[in-house]
Amino acid sequence: MKKFLIVGLGNIGSEYVNTRHNIGFKVLDYIINQENGSFNSVKLGDLAEIKIKGKTVFLLKPNTYMNLSGKAVKYWMDKEKIAKENILVITDDLNLPFGTIRIKSKGSDGGHNGLKNIQLLLNTTEYPRFRFGISDDFKKGKQVDYVLGEWDEEEKEKLKERLEISSEVVKSFVSAGLNNTMNTYNGK
Repeated sequence: MKKFLIVGLGNIGSEYVNTRHNIGFKVLDYIINQENGSFNSVKLGDLAEIKIKGKTVFLLKPNTYMNLSGKAVKYWMDKEKIAKENILVITDDLNLPFGTIRIKSKGSDGGHNGLKNIQLLLNTTEYPRFRFGISDDFKKGKQVDYVLGEWDEEEKEKLKERLEISSEVVKSFVSAGLNNTMNTYNGK
């Protein structure tokens, strides 16, 4: 039976919970709340197991901090024998307007340290990723403050609807496949 690994990138610690950089964690938390499930602390992260259309899906929030995310991804892929085409890495993206969704089958790290480490440890750029736009609305030299900053009021208001769509993206990836998901949700 096919297994899937959905990885939400973020940083552990209460100071990061509501930051833009933690959108990967936020999407997985939204999904697990919909499923009335829970995460368990395991090696290299928090893990939950759910079923989507009869398929086993692992939701992983690495506890390695963003820059070492690849360690957790590689460990759980190997442990559960999950093919790279059955992983989906959810991350923030400064180059997309807030809430914009872009799903790709491969690509560069785009300067994102979490993706850079995953690419290094998997030794490939060919793995599905789901980029969630956080926009680039910051002054020169303030990128770190912006990315590690909390959502503003307008973003918070729109976030619930964007999380619902993000949840649909994950379910579509598992049940309908990458190409159908890209065709349906890219740019939404």
